[in-house]
Amino acid sequence: MTKVCILDYGSGNVGSVNNLIQFLNYECKISNDPKEIEKSTHIILPGVGAFGSAMQKVKNKIPIKKLENEILKKNKPFLGICVGMQLMATTGEEFGEFEGLGWIEGKVKKMKSKILPHIGWNDITIKKDSKIFSRLNEHKDFYFVHSFHFDLTDKNLVVAETEYGEKFCSIFQKENIIGVQFHPEKSQKTGQVLLKNFLSL
Repeated sequence: MTKVCILDYGSGNVGSVNNLIQFLNYECKISNDPKEIEKSTHIILPGVGAFGSAMQKVKNKIPIKKLENEILKKNKPFLGICVGMQLMATTGEEFGEFEGLGWIEGKVKKMKSKILPHIGWNDITIKKDSKIFSRLNEHKDFYFVHSFHFDLTDKNLVVAETEYGEKFCSIFQKENIIGVQFHPEKSQKTGQVLLKNFLSL
């Protein structure tokens, strides 16, 4: 039985993510409790705001060693959303340079577009097959709000790109670990389908 744990460090869009998961009829809890993290089958890290402050909140509020045990050792499906995706990087360059979780090698860099933030609907271009793309129609539009993007060292992990002034990684996947730059909880039907695909992993 699928049991979802949404991590809450004070910078995530946890309410909207929780509402969508419940709408999809999955059991879900918002919790940083190590016991709830251990009982879960799927873990989600939402995120809004700046990289450095978000990372500090994660360090203060989330049991990182327990989280890493469940995700990196037990291989539970993990989804990072927006800043939650970026926090998996080695470092982030927003308002200084800050260390990330270091799960995925690469840097979070400012986008090159003259008009920032990148806000609104944009489509993705699939680069590699993944189960998270199941049942998505030809129009793969998602809702973005960001000024920084995750520049991965290993480009083979990029499963989808989006273009806004430049091409950037909108979805990466490394085995059980998935990061999305957009907000599936704000992306209506396409977001629902993608999130359901993740919860089916």
